[in-house]
Amino acid sequence: MQHANVNPATGNWPAFGKKAGQGAPNVIVFLTDDVGYGACSTFGGPIETSHLDSLAAGGTRFTQFHTTAMCSPTRAALLTGRNPHRVGMGRVTARPSYYDGYTSVIPKSAATIAEVLRANGYSTAMFGKGHITPEWEMSPLGPFDRWPTGMGFDYFYGFLGFDTNMWSPDLVENTSYVRPPGDGKRHFDEIMADRAIDWIAQQKAIAPDKPFFAYYATGTAHSPHHAPDEWLQKYRGKFDEGWDIVRSRTFERQQALGVVPATARLTPRPANLPAWHSLSAEQKTLAARLMEAYAAALDHFDFQAGRVIQALKDWDEFDNTLILFIQGDNGGSAEGGFNGLLYEQSWANGFEEKLEDQLRLIDRIGGPAAYNHFPAAWGWAINCPFQYYKQVASHFGGTRNGLVVSWPRRLQDRGSTRSQFHHVVDVYPTVLAAAGIEAPEVVNGIAQDPVDGTSMLYAVDSPQAVPTRTVHIFESMQNFGIYHEGWLACTTPENDPWESFALRKASVPDSRQWELYDLRNDFSQSNDLSKQHHGKLQELTALFWSMAADGKVLPIHPPGEGTEGRPSYGKSRTSFKYRRRLRNLHSDAAPHTAGRTFRISCEVLVGSNGGHGVLAAHGSSINGYAFYLVQGVPTLYYNAILPAACRIAGARLSPGRHTLVAKVDLDEAKPGSAATLSIEADGQVTAKGRIDRTLKTFLNQNGFNVGGDTVSPVSPDYRLEDSEFDGELPYLAVDLE
Repeated sequence: MQHANVNPATGNWPAFGKKAGQGAPNVIVFLTDDVGYGACSTFGGPIETSHLDSLAAGGTRFTQFHTTAMCSPTRAALLTGRNPHRVGMGRVTARPSYYDGYTSVIPKSAATIAEVLRANGYSTAMFGKGHITPEWEMSPLGPFDRWPTGMGFDYFYGFLGFDTNMWSPDLVENTSYVRPPGDGKRHFDEIMADRAIDWIAQQKAIAPDKPFFAYYATGTAHSPHHAPDEWLQKYRGKFDEGWDIVRSRTFERQQALGVVPATARLTPRPANLPAWHSLSAEQKTLAARLMEAYAAALDHFDFQAGRVIQALKDWDEFDNTLILFIQGDNGGSAEGGFNGLLYEQSWANGFEEKLEDQLRLIDRIGGPAAYNHFPAAWGWAINCPFQYYKQVASHFGGTRNGLVVSWPRRLQDRGSTRSQFHHVVDVYPTVLAAAGIEAPEVVNGIAQDPVDGTSMLYAVDSPQAVPTRTVHIFESMQNFGIYHEGWLACTTPENDPWESFALRKASVPDSRQWELYDLRNDFSQSNDLSKQHHGKLQELTALFWSMAADGKVLPIHPPGEGTEGRPSYGKSRTSFKYRRRLRNLHSDAAPHTAGRTFRISCEVLVGSNGGHGVLAAHGSSINGYAFYLVQGVPTLYYNAILPAACRIAGARLSPGRHTLVAKVDLDEAKPGSAATLSIEADGQVTAKGRIDRTLKTFLNQNGFNVGGDTVSPVSPDYRLEDSEFDGELPYLAVDLE
């Protein structure tokens, strides 16, 4: 029996995906991390970024482009086209609260740019740092709809958290944690460039006429500032003159380059940051070395990004590729404190690093054995010519970032600048406009929230065009302000970024001190006019509170408020039992041992050598604990960030079945307490030791493992390749008291 209504030429095949519009461009959005406006050479800074320089020479620089002053909010705004509080991302994902604007849960009513482009004929991929997934959703159970592949990206290769060891990244491919290639000898920026080039080549080989969207978001130059030795050596001695001179010379170059007007003023160093000349010789040595590592890291990323751009040129894809290169998701960071840090984890744990220990380990800076961060004053210096730094959304030191736009097929006046006021929320509508796509009202059956962004293509086409963005509000970490038609009203910061989150005082928003700037005549936000124009200030503050209420910015609150009841797989549990080996369980779902006495118990069956390998490990080579066997000797190692580390070893096991217990017994039931470490074998205590402090937090770097270790070895007693326990492990339990 024949079927009717079938065209024999085409059949009744379903549609093979929607095709993009004729001539739709490829799109790449590059985003670096913690890079101030005055950091890179493209915007007058001291760090060589020759590939971005070249991109700018054939494109255009935007000199009044802004971010949110923090990582996750910037990324959420970029991807959704909505102000970050309106999509629940008023803070980084590690510091959410239960208020609507701060939950870290991006709603389905704010589909990402990747989701929209994919539905309109684009291939989509994300490389590098995600930092938009709620922490309680990062375990292997997901849910995965707020991982990158659940938010419109066909492919993801990177890490989900706020930073990672660039030599041993906590790497995810799509929805699986994977071992990074290179055995700790290849920097992730190099690996990421390889993977992006491979993906583009594959996409174009399969569907050469199909455009792609690549979101290429490195972890550089967020701490840790890691770089290969060749790049570290390149900057030796380049910052010995100190932050005051480096900043003043940057300002001169910025004016000569035209990215800062000749009429602008260089803002002074904040009173709470030291002058370079006030430092001791030892402090100067350390501070210069830490800045060298930062510079090397950014230069090295520029080289790797240049490889991706060159591949486009080699394959004749460059001319019709729209590139938006955003140099920084916020300003330079001051979270390193006055001396800087060998280990970022020291700051997060509230531990003070001693200068003599930092100097003793100075040669680790930039390499895999450190997690270094430069002093706060360098963060200020690279935000030239603006005031303040990351976390401070009220001032441009936290929010002004360099943007380079390249699209040879469309851009006419190459090597030019644009001065229109814009924000990262404008990336979404810009890319859609370039692709000839209207923002959808419904995505996957869900009505969409209005888009807050406005396209920047008009400015790409005409440097003299009147700005379409006339108003924008800012808020981050209780610092806030509003831009309106050339004026900026903003609050004076009350908390310093290097202060522990737990110690941040709650500001009283209604009684904050306000400043006022006329940006039409004051590029660098240097002349406070609040006393001269009180009426204008009142007008703008009233507008701020109105927009803040509508945009889910309220209530403005400190990091510790509103955290009760935060979702978590592991926080409320006191007993964990594992019946199979386990790899890289995210810290939220792992035993929450910080501030708790805990014991690890297991049964093992060992061979003639007594057994070798890891039974349980949590953390990384920088901090954490591990319970393991070394040729039959049970060993417990706890590293609360050097020099606070303790290793104890018991008696060698005979072949056969044994019951083992490792215990960390805190002196006090509080995070950071000193503790007694002990090991039991078959009911007998075989080793004891003391550690002066324990960890207050594990952050989100590297997870919990049973039967082996991953990413980077917690203990120096074993290597990753021989960390797998070679005996039988019927069960392992962790119990918290």
